[in-house]
Amino acid sequence: MTTELPKTFDPADIEARWYAHWEENGLFRPERPDAQPYTIVNPPPNVTGSLHIGHALDNTLQDVMIRYERLRGKDALWVVGTDHAGIATQMVVERNLNSQGLKRTDMSREAFLEHVWEWKEQSGGTITRQLRRLGCSMDWPREQFTMDEHFSKAVLKTFVDLYNDGLIYRDKRLVNWDPKLKTAISDLEVETQDVKGSFWHFKYPLEDGVTLDDGRDYIEVATTRPETMLADMAVAVHPDDARYKSVVGKHVVLPITGRRVPIVADEHADPELGSGAVKITPGHDFNDFDVGKRAGFSPAEMLNMLDAEANVCQTADGLVPEEFLGLHRFKRDGTDGARELVVQRLKEQGYLIPHIAKTKKGEEQELDAEPRTIATPFGDRGGVVIEPWLTDQWYVDAEKLAVKPIEAVKKGDIEIVPKSWEKTFFNWMENIQPWCVSRQLWWGHRIPAWFGPDEEIFVAETEEAALELANAHYGPNIEVAIWANEISEILDACASSETVGFVSDPSDEKRVFLTRDEDVLDTWFSSALWPFATLGWPENPSPNPLPQGERASLFDKHYPNNLLISGFDILFFWDARMMMMGQYNTGKNPWPKLYLHGLVRAADGQKMSKSKGNVVDPLGLIDQYGADALRFFMAAMESQGRDIKMDDKRIEGYRNFATKLWNATRFCQANGIGASTSIAAPKASHAVNRWIIGEVVETKQALDAALADLRFDAAANTIYHFVWDRFCDWYIELVKGNFDEETRAVAGWALDQILVMLHPFMPFITEELWSKQGDRADYPLITAQWPDPQAEVDAEAKAEIDWLIALTSATRTAKNELGIAPGAKLQAFCASPSPLAKSVVEPNAGAIERLARLTPVTFGEAPSGAAMQIAAGEDEFVIPLEGVIDIEAEKARLEKALATSAKEAKSLEGRLSNANFVERAKPEAVEKARADHAHHVAEVARLEAALARLG
Repeated sequence: MTTELPKTFDPADIEARWYAHWEENGLFRPERPDAQPYTIVNPPPNVTGSLHIGHALDNTLQDVMIRYERLRGKDALWVVGTDHAGIATQMVVERNLNSQGLKRTDMSREAFLEHVWEWKEQSGGTITRQLRRLGCSMDWPREQFTMDEHFSKAVLKTFVDLYNDGLIYRDKRLVNWDPKLKTAISDLEVETQDVKGSFWHFKYPLEDGVTLDDGRDYIEVATTRPETMLADMAVAVHPDDARYKSVVGKHVVLPITGRRVPIVADEHADPELGSGAVKITPGHDFNDFDVGKRAGFSPAEMLNMLDAEANVCQTADGLVPEEFLGLHRFKRDGTDGARELVVQRLKEQGYLIPHIAKTKKGEEQELDAEPRTIATPFGDRGGVVIEPWLTDQWYVDAEKLAVKPIEAVKKGDIEIVPKSWEKTFFNWMENIQPWCVSRQLWWGHRIPAWFGPDEEIFVAETEEAALELANAHYGPNIEVAIWANEISEILDACASSETVGFVSDPSDEKRVFLTRDEDVLDTWFSSALWPFATLGWPENPSPNPLPQGERASLFDKHYPNNLLISGFDILFFWDARMMMMGQYNTGKNPWPKLYLHGLVRAADGQKMSKSKGNVVDPLGLIDQYGADALRFFMAAMESQGRDIKMDDKRIEGYRNFATKLWNATRFCQANGIGASTSIAAPKASHAVNRWIIGEVVETKQALDAALADLRFDAAANTIYHFVWDRFCDWYIELVKGNFDEETRAVAGWALDQILVMLHPFMPFITEELWSKQGDRADYPLITAQWPDPQAEVDAEAKAEIDWLIALTSATRTAKNELGIAPGAKLQAFCASPSPLAKSVVEPNAGAIERLARLTPVTFGEAPSGAAMQIAAGEDEFVIPLEGVIDIEAEKARLEKALATSAKEAKSLEGRLSNANFVERAKPEAVEKARADHAHHVAEVARLEAALARLG
């Protein structure tokens, strides 16, 4: 029995109801202990996050695959969870505390972490609730969190194992330092912005008696960061630069500090850029750091002139004048900083080389510096300029860990889709740098390292294990204990000298204390374990072989995963690191296939950003059009290797698509068509029924092929065209008025196949229609069986119905072109009909009259006079037009419209062939010109065809 559908399709009414039903009944992961596993891990969003349009794309694609494989009978597991998001979460909680008049620094670490956990319990589930609105069929009962106890154990074990294997070490190197948050951050957390700045030129005096070949007693250097000259350690020139060959190995004496620094030859210096000489500040510039190492400076020798807040501190050689100490690096809140004072002093002392510029009137004017727009790194959370800062941090030897992932991709054990990303992957992995994994935060996985008073480091998973290591090191005559007091204040006070806070008891030579590292691990370190730590690793691997009757553990059954779907922007930060950690910890690749999708851009192609005001809220789109329409848009527009442009009209169009299916189902119900009772196709004798069965077979095959290749756009468009074109527009029209028992059975079966095949893309409307088509509460669509028609394409029926469709389509097109009313009935003549035409016309005369409005259709010569010609397959039909339209007036109208479109097309072609227009016009103007040109070109072809019909 069917349940009558309401006249109007209302997405909001069904979405919440069905999602709650699925989740409450455990339908996202039904019990299938013996089924083949299929596993995807969801990239864990930040626990502080809200659903953005990129999440909507990423999760839609994953849900399509999970629902598809679940329908195919697999034990489909979609691991879900959130990342603890160290910096973001700590900032949110600190802001909450500040609003209450509290500061993190006024409380103990333990007290602050209690506040964080309290916030997480109250406010940390926003994005998981929003994922439900999108329809994500995730394994919620096993929802993961990167700070969960079992996950934290996996993180600590990995750190300790890597350390013991020599793959994690402590080193002094440059990091991206956020002076506001006072922590190192990853490259992904750095945003480059174009900022108006200046380019200064200075004279660095050569040591006494030394001159260049041209007689100058100084070297000219240029910089956008003059304050860093307080920590300059060299001047670099290119080895082949003849201007400086005579002074390589000599020295300059820096203004202000009086520091004597060498002139070194290094290919980093570009002879064609500026003076060809570059000031080198190894402690505050990534390129200079490398130059400094090549020049023989060890990181421990490199000078640091800034503290953790980017205020000037004394360098190790004590040469920074006192007036600079404590100043911020540059002007802040209207107060001049070190940059401004350095420029002022250099100008006073005659070392500033002025920039000569011309006014609009052509008059020369002297400026202190050349105005420039400078690409400047900002922290995406702190919002301040990032400082390259020399500090002691923990590093992973990524170069060694990258070897196996590189090999896996080269051998094809891991397939990257699209393949075009492999080149980028290899380029990064083969030139990979040490990975900084320590962060100066309180929230996160605290690094399991304890320091002794002799600078010995003890790395262990627990305090007890660290004490055992320390006891072995110091011997039986020394009492070792853990220093309980926090050392944050000591670290803050001594940040510039990098004191770690080693503690001993001066009153007792036989007693030492260990102090634990205050830092936490980078969140990317823990999320690199996501594919296997979420499945219970390392605590519950199954014994091998399994005892009789015992099933494999979740880890053994679902690792490696089957697929990872990810944005290309985290290929290196997350995907590559999962490959490294998967191989290191388990000896296996985390998955055999990695799919990288593009970005979702604004309608004009620009990248979305809050500053541009072009960010799209997916929840707003769901409210307006429904989750199914948004999901279908994401899948249909996801073309490998391309970004997606937002298009509300397309989303609205997919909402209309859902409405069309709704109305088609109502029509079926009104004609006694309900749920099918068969997986296999029903027996059919009518050509139209045999044809639609064949169409289901072909659609299912095309859909399987597209999803196997992760061609989401092809898959979505395959089911779209089958539903809209073949089933709704043709099959239903062809069978109207002929609902015998066979047709009802076939129509109900075909509609069921549609609901199953469309379900991965549009889960809500399909489940609603499935439930209303028959009483099958014990057989919900979400866990139904993927189509298995057990039938072949009937070539005879296909040829017959496709010919009929071609005749109808051609007639409708011709009528539209010539302005003939769609309902007008016309005669048609075919002088030399094919055998197919003869076999189709007579038994389908009623359908031809009803659909093509052709009656009668005569096999023979047409009468003389004005007529139009149409084709169906190899058959030509002549349709007399005498008395139907004014032929001459229609020709005149068509010719006038043709001339107009041809003129417009030519004009637009000229504009688009003008490189000046294409390169300089606004992107939206160029896009509109291209669209208009395509429209007029199509109009020209249509109008020419219409004139040709009239002879």
